[in-house]
Amino acid sequence: MLSESTYLPARIIAPAIEAHFATHLALADDLGEGNLASPTHSSIIEAVIDVAFWASLRREEGHSPTISLALLHPDQAEQPLIFGRQLRLTPQNLIKLAPAVAQPGIHLGVWQQADGLYVWGTTHYIPKICFVLEVIEPGLLVVKHRRIGGFGKFVNVAVLHGDQIKILDEQSMGISNCPALLSSLMRMPLPAFMGESFNILVQLAASMRLHRRGGLVLIVPQGFDDWHRSVVHPINYPVTPSYCAISNLLQYREPEKDKLEWQEALLQAIDIIGGFTAVDGATIINEQYDLLAFGAKVARAANSTPVEQIILTEPVAGVKATKVHPAQHGGTRHLAAAQFVFDQHNAVALVASQDGQFTVFAWSDQLQIVHAHRIDVLLY
Repeated sequence: MLSESTYLPARIIAPAIEAHFATHLALADDLGEGNLASPTHSSIIEAVIDVAFWASLRREEGHSPTISLALLHPDQAEQPLIFGRQLRLTPQNLIKLAPAVAQPGIHLGVWQQADGLYVWGTTHYIPKICFVLEVIEPGLLVVKHRRIGGFGKFVNVAVLHGDQIKILDEQSMGISNCPALLSSLMRMPLPAFMGESFNILVQLAASMRLHRRGGLVLIVPQGFDDWHRSVVHPINYPVTPSYCAISNLLQYREPEKDKLEWQEALLQAIDIIGGFTAVDGATIINEQYDLLAFGAKVARAANSTPVEQIILTEPVAGVKATKVHPAQHGGTRHLAAAQFVFDQHNAVALVASQDGQFTVFAWSDQLQIVHAHRIDVLLY
């Protein structure tokens, strides 16, 4: 029997999450996909979120828990580690188990019995469209599921941060009422417009957020040097010749039997570039992901004017686009990114803040303004 939740956002969001998973499971079934997760009722979703939230606020030996919970029966897992005695899903049991499952890719398996929810063990493998709840930090929870195809990050469904609820708008990215903004998003490096292919820049964004120092990446057109007008010379750390590991891996992809090795090499190359974003200044790459320089200082082009306004959007249902001064959205990195894109319309800028905020800047030809699209809700 499930106890009544005391975390109000869990009760509010559970029906929407149930509907999301039901829709995606039905679509996957219509496409003939096998090995799908079982449907999940909103009452179970509510209970899992409620317990996880209260567990996130507790500490064990001075440490806050980081946990990944997956709703699945042990029979749906491959080579699961099954406890000899199932443990009732409670905040106390979660914080006790958290140190054993802190490594990425390990999920605590949760399933319903006649008298409530229990943790039955751990698994590395989960079925497609399986409900996963990650405890990121105190009060911060993310609902997600595994991609049907490809590899890389899970698909985020919703983010709960204290009393804040954000449900991702995966179809229109939160701006269905503005075709011009949708059009400008087409040239941004975002998952919604990459299909099931591996998204290099989303992985780079995740790598940038890991070092928690913030960072600025400028993506410039290949073969064009006009961007040099918008940086201070000499550049502190030019890379000569350019570091081309990512483009080489994408060009010379290994056969299927070596796919895992190829993926690991690609992630390693991305992490190398992500590490350089921790150095003060901008990291510059081209559209083929070749590293050209790092530690560069952005400067307004000689024939330009200061950027006075940007349009800000977020891929969250119910969030409206707003026009703001770039200083209202962030600090010096955001100002530098907005100015660079304002001067270099063919460039894209990525900004990671120390607090985890992540924004993509690109020029909107339709609106003749810098478009800043905040995507940190996609990256947890």
